[in-house]
Amino acid sequence: MKDSLKHQGMRNKLAQTVEAKGIKDKKVLKAIKSIPRHLFMDSSFEDHAYQDKAFPIAADQTISQPYTVAFQTELLEIKPGDKILEIGTGSGYQTAVLLEMGAQVFTIERQHELFKKTSRFLPKLGYKPKRTIFGDGYKGLPEEAPFDGIIVTAGAPFVPKPLLSQLDVGGKLVIPVGDEVQVMTRFIRKSATEFEKTEYGDFRFVPLLEDKN
Repeated sequence: MKDSLKHQGMRNKLAQTVEAKGIKDKKVLKAIKSIPRHLFMDSSFEDHAYQDKAFPIAADQTISQPYTVAFQTELLEIKPGDKILEIGTGSGYQTAVLLEMGAQVFTIERQHELFKKTSRFLPKLGYKPKRTIFGDGYKGLPEEAPFDGIIVTAGAPFVPKPLLSQLDVGGKLVIPVGDEVQVMTRFIRKSATEFEKTEYGDFRFVPLLEDKN
């Protein structure tokens, strides 16, 4: 588990690429420069780690494209100390970005193989979520609600109601919605019953599966 000056240089370049595509949040760019993404992938694919593209990991899942991670994170508008729920821990790369930005992270993964791997791996790198949970992300985490932000890292055919209900007023849900292609969507909770919805264009994600444990 080495992280070298060469890796650092590749990360700086990746952050420049992501910035050139329109990411403005300096804290997001700093996180991309800081996190050794190559350690989140099989070492034989190290060359792919700092390209701006998604890549397959275990359990038929992917490590998201860095631009997508940055885009979703920027939409959350994280402040240090914010309570964030992540649906789909995956490789843990997005989790690390949230932690790097000072969020308190609760993360849920439904693939047992990934859950086991990531819950051991993240602390080794010094990334410690408040809780890493094996379970169905559609249900959210009612016992820890309300959240300042909820991020869904897999394509959802519809918006799960429990996730909206677990947002604090002013809280944001960032979720890719759709079947084949997903539209990145953000909901901001304006009051107990009101939500403001904004759409941000097409992305492609692996599907978010319901009750498949």
